[in-house]
Amino acid sequence: MVAPKRDESEINEQKIVDQIRSLAIDMIDAAGSGHPGIALGAAPIIYSLYAHHLKVDPENPNFYNRDRFIMSAGHGSALLYATLHMAGYPLTLEDLKQFRRIDSTTPGHPEYKKTPGVEMTTGPLGQGLATAVGVALAERNLSARFNKGKKEIIDFNTYVLCGDGDLMEGISYEAASLAGALKLNKLIVLYDSNDTCLDGPTIQCFTENVAMRFIAQGWNVITVADGEDISLINKAIEEAKSSTDKPTLIEVKTKIGKYSKLEGTNLVHGQPLDREDIANIKEKMQIRDIPFTVSQITVDDFRTLIHNRCKNITEKFNKAVDSLEEEDREWLENFKSGNKSFDLKDIIYEPPIEKSESPRVTSGKILTSIANRYPTVMGGSADLFSSTKTYVEGAGNFYSENPIGKNIFFGVREHAMGAILNGLALCGYHPYGSTFLSFSDYLKPSIRMAAMMDLPVTYIFTHDSISVGQDGATHQPIEQLAALRATPNLEVFRPADANEVIGVYRAIFEKTSGPAAISLSRNNLPILETTKINEVSKGGYTVFDPERKLSGILIATGEEVHLAIEVAKRLKTKGLDIKVVSMPCIKRFLEQPQEYIDNILPVEVRKIVIETASSMSWNSIVFNKKYLITLDEYGASGTKEEVYKKFGFDVDSLEEKIENLLK
Repeated sequence: MVAPKRDESEINEQKIVDQIRSLAIDMIDAAGSGHPGIALGAAPIIYSLYAHHLKVDPENPNFYNRDRFIMSAGHGSALLYATLHMAGYPLTLEDLKQFRRIDSTTPGHPEYKKTPGVEMTTGPLGQGLATAVGVALAERNLSARFNKGKKEIIDFNTYVLCGDGDLMEGISYEAASLAGALKLNKLIVLYDSNDTCLDGPTIQCFTENVAMRFIAQGWNVITVADGEDISLINKAIEEAKSSTDKPTLIEVKTKIGKYSKLEGTNLVHGQPLDREDIANIKEKMQIRDIPFTVSQITVDDFRTLIHNRCKNITEKFNKAVDSLEEEDREWLENFKSGNKSFDLKDIIYEPPIEKSESPRVTSGKILTSIANRYPTVMGGSADLFSSTKTYVEGAGNFYSENPIGKNIFFGVREHAMGAILNGLALCGYHPYGSTFLSFSDYLKPSIRMAAMMDLPVTYIFTHDSISVGQDGATHQPIEQLAALRATPNLEVFRPADANEVIGVYRAIFEKTSGPAAISLSRNNLPILETTKINEVSKGGYTVFDPERKLSGILIATGEEVHLAIEVAKRLKTKGLDIKVVSMPCIKRFLEQPQEYIDNILPVEVRKIVIETASSMSWNSIVFNKKYLITLDEYGASGTKEEVYKKFGFDVDSLEEKIENLLK
């Protein structure tokens, strides 16, 4: 950090705020694109936070015990970047000039690992606020684990800047509800309340009493009537930091587009200002109208305030960590290191005597072994522990009075669960969450964010096909596998039996980063002698091979592997020699060397896919749709056998179809 330049009493804070505003609108003007409204309206909020409250070290932006600031209103990225530059983070004026340009460190919305000081990728409204709940939950769990006696090793606050749009999104309601129930008192949300959204005044669409809503959810609420008054903002944040039992919402009444001729209107939200307006704004702020002109005094003053408050915090934290007992120190290093692979080769699994087990049950056994062994593995269920089998015995339950527990009861909040898992991952956890596959749609925006940020989040989805039967079409996933498989950087596994479930967990946890989804059957399935734990990591391999000249190849996943093997055995008696390939992960398979792919799926042999889901996953492997025995319509209520028969997935129907295709 820079050395102090002068006494704090001499510092003109309004000049610093206006300098941040000026830089932000210069960036937007240079890019010809951006959101000046929030940059002008919310500058006093972000300034007050960085100057007087955030525990940060701009020279070491990622030191672990820092306070986290999440720009949930990600369209305010210019405001954030201007602040980070002035605060002394490694972000240059040239970086600001490249705002929204290709491959710059200042993208249109904040992106994780692209810009020093940016804690997560934000932009989809509500995601930042909900993810912040996961970060605050991580702090609570970590502090309960490592703060022993008088030692306070972990003690960071999580701050969020959000707007009306964030609070309109349903995910924020879910996340705030859980944060209140868990009493995450180190979560502080700064609400840029300007009564304006993109389409016009919020009175047209958002008239609820936000303060009463948050109070009802178990939050403290503080109102700052004048968003230009830095002293009032500081007082509110100090009060929020002193809360011992509740998260806090600080509603700051601001004017969108402060100083602009469009001030207070939706027209200043999302388009650059004209040159005359920019000149007038700078004149009001007494700043020269030369783009990217920065007063060195304001920069030095801003950095002085941060330096005086935060000097030596990195060193103090490192010394505190060194004082821990060896086991605790090693455990904390696991969290600090973030992405880390695990060796699961010696995980013990005892198969049932009858050699038959539901993959969701096997998954639960393996997960319990992993979670009880590795401190960073933590997660829960969206009110479906008993169905998804993800409750970890012996790990304790996380709630306000027992924050060291590892089983998180998310309640029926799939949206929030997905984002909260991301928050945990951003703090070094390898989290997991579970629900039915048909409800994976509720998590999709958060899954997308995890994939973008390359976070090691595992999604455990059960009840994965029409074979769930009598719950009917609403609970029978069809398009979900295709949607998940289409998500870049997301690995999707659908194991066929207990052996493959073990292989899936090994494949996921041997990686150092990136999210994965596991699709599991609820039904008891035989544990096959030909499925191979170590082959799962290749994505696809042979599970039934006649070792003769092939008449065809059946490719299947999950339960359908068992159907394919039965059909292959039947057709063998009719003179058709058919190989069966289990394809637990298409993405992994297609990443294998071409020699391996050609060995498993010889080009000259006809290939038929069997999967009780959308056909859209398979066009990279099978090019003729007539060879796809899949399902592109919704299911029906009935027994498993009745539903299979109705849609042609009973063994008799499959045998007939495949025989006709191979004649």
